[in-house]
Amino acid sequence: MPPKFDPSQTVEVYVRVTGGEVGAASSLAPKIGPLGLSPKKIGEDIAKETAKDWKGLRVTVKLTVQNRQAKVAVVPSAAALVIKSLKEPERDRKKVKNIKHTGNISLDDVIEIAKIMKPRSIAKDLSGTIKEILGTCVSVGCTVDGKNPKDLQQEITDGDVEVPLE
Repeated sequence: MPPKFDPSQTVEVYVRVTGGEVGAASSLAPKIGPLGLSPKKIGEDIAKETAKDWKGLRVTVKLTVQNRQAKVAVVPSAAALVIKSLKEPERDRKKVKNIKHTGNISLDDVIEIAKIMKPRSIAKDLSGTIKEILGTCVSVGCTVDGKNPKDLQQEITDGDVEVPLE
């Protein structure tokens, strides 16, 4: 038999959701059901929290559960931050498929995203994190200051483009 559940302990649950949408309660139930929480209510809380800034984007949400109360915190990925900085209009996920993000963002936006992502980056310093974000820009399909992100990565490596150390 499993050990008794201690209600005062803190449990962190990570869930990947589409912002602003109430996900299927069936996908949440195995994760939060054993903690004594209602999947339907948690799904509504997640939708309310992500509706403001992350509508239509896939983001990871961290649920911190203590005393059968859940706190919702959004943990954005690099791709979600890049797509958000493109400032594209909202789209209906069910109607519009295979969207190409052919926008343009500034190098300052990339640096801001790199500062947000620095704690979760593998890179030794900020320039490495900036290169990681530029790689994400390649996979998303956007340009940075009108240039190909791969070219910008090479310029940072060569020292042609100045990036902040911290």
